Amino acid sequence: AGNFRIGSQVIVRESQSAVFFRDGNALDVFGPGRHTITTYNIPILIDWVGKLFNEKTPFPAEVYFIAMREFADRKWGTPQPIIVRNPNMGLGVALLQGFGTYSFQVKDPQQFVTQIVGTQGMYRTNEIESRLRSMLLSKLQDLLGETAASHDVPELIGLTEELGAGVRAKTQDDFLALGLTLKSFYISNLKPSSKSAEELRAMGMLDMQTYTQLQAADAMRDAAQNPSGGAGLTAGIGAGLGVGNVLSQSLAGMTGPAAAQ
Repeated sequence: AGNFRIGSQVIVRESQSAVFFRDGNALDVFGPGRHTITTYNIPILIDWVGKLFNEKTPFPAEVYFIAMREFADRKWGTPQPIIVRNPNMGLGVALLQGFGTYSFQVKDPQQFVTQIVGTQGMYRTNEIESRLRSMLLSKLQDLLGETAASHDVPELIGLTEELGAGVRAKTQDDFLALGLTLKSFYISNLKPSSKSAEELRAMGMLDMQTYTQLQAADAMRDAAQNPSGGAGLTAGIGAGLGVGNVLSQSLAGMTGPAAAQ
């Protein structure tokens, strides 16, 4: 932020754009190079300053220098398991976690500053990336729910490339609304959650009935199949990776004849 006069110079580095910002609005934009401020190259700002402006009067404004390069290899991960309905296996629910990378680039610096700084009051890169990750994870959750209607969980886990492309397609308009373009979204790993029933309850993801079932099934499975301990029920529930039938039998034993040992 500062005061500018006609004749002031602004130096914009390669791979940058400079956006003049005033009163919550992104106005004129300069590309790379050395620019001398005139009434011709900041017409929107001069118009915004109003009739009191004259070429000798300093006018206050903020200038944001926006990196136009691609922000590559940004990390994302599921902070808590994504619930996917899986009616044909185990308890009928899969709990999946994943991580990967994405990249983005500023497409419209004026739109970017208007939306990010003017509307949302975000200034720091980590704040902006946190917002972007939330958008991506929301679309991933929606897409997993849609895809699970026609694929079981083992198949879902094998569709990382298709799911990544789907998230890119679903999220692109949201990025464009912020003046950004989503260059890539990759799922490096998608797998059943290793969190136990107790951890999931503490996260507020289970009601009491489901928690009681999961806790009992966790104990039964660990005792029967994994005496040395293990990663918890959700490593096998719902995911059906070799243990779905065993869990179904264990749960059936809670209300009917005991499962064969």
